[in-house]
Amino acid sequence: MQQVRTPHVVVVMGVAGTGKTTIGPLLAARLGVPYAEGDDFHPQANIAKMTAGTPLSDEDRLPWLDAIGRWAHERDGLGGVVSSSALKRAYRDRLRAAAPGVVFVHLTGDRALIEERMSHRQGHFMPTALLDSQFATLQPLESDEAGVRVDVAGGPDEITGRAVAALRSLERPSR
Repeated sequence: MQQVRTPHVVVVMGVAGTGKTTIGPLLAARLGVPYAEGDDFHPQANIAKMTAGTPLSDEDRLPWLDAIGRWAHERDGLGGVVSSSALKRAYRDRLRAAAPGVVFVHLTGDRALIEERMSHRQGHFMPTALLDSQFATLQPLESDEAGVRVDVAGGPDEITGRAVAALRSLERPSR
């Protein structure tokens, strides 16, 4: 499988259970850049809240988004892939403020499929009970945001292939 180098930092986004932690490393490998797991940037207080089934507030998310933004800024021009739910436009704007060249891959899919996948996860702090709050918070990518939507139906290699193809389409000059 051929690597496709990119100088962009790609943020793999979407609600819990869409496969950010699975697709992110696969995408990074295909792009030949490092991967960072967004959950690792959460302060312990955020993890404790989510583990208890309490959705995070915007205020809770700020230190997390800023930490991801610092990582993205350090990788700007070098490339990288990081996972982050980035559910709201304001969160994506905050990431872009730290690293203006970020590009988003929004993993999307049928709620029933996502819930099914979440129910089979082991060792993750995000309970299925928070999925409704994730969908309620989600503001999909807007037309003026650098990014692509990728459906999560199918296997990880298929989804990753669609993500790579979609990212390539962004880099082609429009005519």
